[in-house]
Amino acid sequence: MAATKRFDPESNEPFPLSRSKVELFLDCPRCFYLDRRLGVGRPAGFPFNLNSAVDELLKREFDRHRAAGTMHPLMRKAGLNAVPHAHPQLETWRANFRGVRTVHEPSGLTLSGAIDDLWRDLDSGELIVVDYKSTSKAGEVGIDAGWQISYKRQMEFYQWLLRRQGLGVARRGWFVYCNARRDLPAFDARLEFRISMIPYEGDDSWVEETLAAIRTTLTAPAPPDAGEDCDYCSYVSLAGSTAVQPGA
Repeated sequence: MAATKRFDPESNEPFPLSRSKVELFLDCPRCFYLDRRLGVGRPAGFPFNLNSAVDELLKREFDRHRAAGTMHPLMRKAGLNAVPHAHPQLETWRANFRGVRTVHEPSGLTLSGAIDDLWRDLDSGELIVVDYKSTSKAGEVGIDAGWQISYKRQMEFYQWLLRRQGLGVARRGWFVYCNARRDLPAFDARLEFRISMIPYEGDDSWVEETLAAIRTTLTAPAPPDAGEDCDYCSYVSLAGSTAVQPGA
């Protein structure tokens, strides 16, 4: 990891932190400290190229309605009186490694996150944060599984970032959840999806206290204890305590 990306407790410059790194802290403060303070990150996962392709195609689809100022049929089906919002900074806000940015003075952090889409409620004028998700599973998709708390926090963090731009942001965001069908007789060089529109009432009240905790953790002289529920910490602990015999 480049030295410029590691937190320096002696520096007065705002330290950049992405939404995914905030989620890392919430998942395991120790892994977060090792990553951002010591430069020892978790092993990288595999890229989700099919999910990225779905995201890109959805953006193009909604962008056609954005340019025309028209309502997408999915909005109408969900009972929304809204259109895709044509904000001049939208392309920057949707770009990875750029995104929506804000300097949070109390924590000394520059926070960022790349949104998928932004709609405008035609009744209230508020902006609606939209996140695209894709999977392939039997049955209906939802956002109530325990592990999907990260989806909800992602939505709320984006809402918080956009409110810091001085924008009126609705509490209700929407997940456009695409579920690839497995019940078809053949592949035939194509995937078909069932698309669900899932509303979510966001609450970003956790963000400020989390940023304060992040600052405290980053400035500590040593990492926190290993998390009991962290698979990465468990692996390191078990690997370090196991005597491996040569030739075994």
